[in-house]
Amino acid sequence: MSPALLTVLLAVLGTVTFGLLLLVAFYPRIAAETALNNRVLLVSGGGQTAAVQDSIAESSRKRSVEDTLREADEKRRAKNPTRNKPTFMVRMRQADLTWSKHTYALICAAVGGSVLVLSLFFGLGMLPGVGFAISSGMLLPHLYVSRRRNGRLKNFSAEFPNAVDVIVRGIKAGLPLVDCLKIVASEAQEPVRSEFKTLVQDQTLGMPLDEAVQRLPDRVPLTEATFFAIVIAIQSRTGGSLSEALGNLSKVLRERKKMQAKVKAMSSEAKASGGIIAALPVIVGVLVYFSSPQYISLLFTTAIGNVVLIGCAFWMLIGVLVMRKMINFDL
Repeated sequence: MSPALLTVLLAVLGTVTFGLLLLVAFYPRIAAETALNNRVLLVSGGGQTAAVQDSIAESSRKRSVEDTLREADEKRRAKNPTRNKPTFMVRMRQADLTWSKHTYALICAAVGGSVLVLSLFFGLGMLPGVGFAISSGMLLPHLYVSRRRNGRLKNFSAEFPNAVDVIVRGIKAGLPLVDCLKIVASEAQEPVRSEFKTLVQDQTLGMPLDEAVQRLPDRVPLTEATFFAIVIAIQSRTGGSLSEALGNLSKVLRERKKMQAKVKAMSSEAKASGGIIAALPVIVGVLVYFSSPQYISLLFTTAIGNVVLIGCAFWMLIGVLVMRKMINFDL
């Protein structure tokens, strides 16, 4: 073997030996760093898995909320397909009246008979008296029920945010939701007290709480009651902080009330103007009648005057309805 080849072999053998010695000397540190890197990668992958799981849970919760809202809307449509046209018994229940259809018919007949007697007493004649009696018998009881119903719903809307605040404070204090509802049913003002008493009675008889709450908007057709039922239904399905959700609901209800008051204040001038414009022709006609009855009596004694009166009344009614529509805001 030549000396040059021997020198090359020795150099290669020395290099390999030196590399093996370095590997043996630094292997523990390399192994530790590898284990640390593997652990970091594992933790990083676990973080990504947790993020993915959180994303999946959030999307599942959103789907559950959407399903709850969709089911609530479908139930509301199924229970009230005519929309804003409650039945007779529902209107009586919402007006806090215990009248039956037979009782309502008797009241209409009594009102019509009273108007007929008064018409004959004042000498209006049989035919006009019958007309006034029929119209009054059909209209006056209906207006009474509608007025009583609207007043009760208005009182409920005014008192309902306070009831929600009571429920929020009770939940924050550690009370169950059912106990908070019982407190409202015993301490709140009417009509909130009676409606929550009915809710608690339904739940006591075995009905699930979310279903019992879902019946509240049927008895009280207000947006506030619908919001409350939706919040309870969503919380029962998806969980979460009920006190925070109801606190936000109470804040929204109070903001809606403030907005309604602001709209009412801003539209009061237009309402006053509409009332003055509508009443001005009647007032002027009465004053002219007292000052010169011969001048204005032509409107009542001649055919052309009657046509003019009917036309003026029709156009005045159109103007009043247009102005009412312009200043009517639904919140």
